[in-house]
Amino acid sequence: MNSELKDIQNQNDIRGIDIQKVGVNDVEVPLIIERKNAQSQVVSAKARLSVTLPHDYRGTHMSRFIEILSDYSNKNLLGVDIKGLLIDVKEKLNSQSAHVKFEFKYFINKKAPVSEMEFPVGYDCSFQGDLTGDDYKFILGVKVPVTTLCPCSKEISKYSAHNQRTMVKVKVSYEENDIIWIEDLVEKIEKCGSSPVYSILKRCDEKFVTESAYENPKFVEDVLRDVISFLRKDDKVKYYEAEVEAQESIHNHNAWAWQSESK
Repeated sequence: MNSELKDIQNQNDIRGIDIQKVGVNDVEVPLIIERKNAQSQVVSAKARLSVTLPHDYRGTHMSRFIEILSDYSNKNLLGVDIKGLLIDVKEKLNSQSAHVKFEFKYFINKKAPVSEMEFPVGYDCSFQGDLTGDDYKFILGVKVPVTTLCPCSKEISKYSAHNQRTMVKVKVSYEENDIIWIEDLVEKIEKCGSSPVYSILKRCDEKFVTESAYENPKFVEDVLRDVISFLRKDDKVKYYEAEVEAQESIHNHNAWAWQSESK
């Protein structure tokens, strides 16, 4: 490396403005995800990595983020040791805090309810880590599609009732020595809808799903309260954020509900 090349990032800035987060975004990386009772799954992820920047520095060193991601990927630790990654980022970029977020599609094999034919369902998930000083926080995020059937429509209609594809987004934070499996979180969320959704359904399955949803009508408020109920009962969960959005089939708008809570 040529020592005579100027380091422009280290030039002094006189505007007196600290930057809360600066770094790289949409970096495509292979991520190792630990699975419940199975071998790890390697997924394609997009990473956002950032640090705080003091007011007297003009810029941060963007290439160092990629160097650290490359190092952890070569060691097969990317996705496994998020805290270690953030410690290295903090040290190598001389920052007070470091942040990372990985977004990825996670696949879970799922059987149809009657025929038991099996095919994977992909769920949008995220790992987020924040390290400020010695204070480390990890957040697991999942986005789970379910079916909801409108209780009002069922009550007032002579025939059938309208239903929706409803997206349930949940973020949970827990202590680093604990673990919450993606599979368990997805399964609990799916039970909060009128019915889960599946990748493959034969006619016998479709009949079962349709009738099950009809017997289990839910507003977005019902789904949110059911999600909150199981999160409050989980002693591992220290913080949660839950969002439910029904993609309405007869309205030109969506129904939406949200809540967060720290324990």
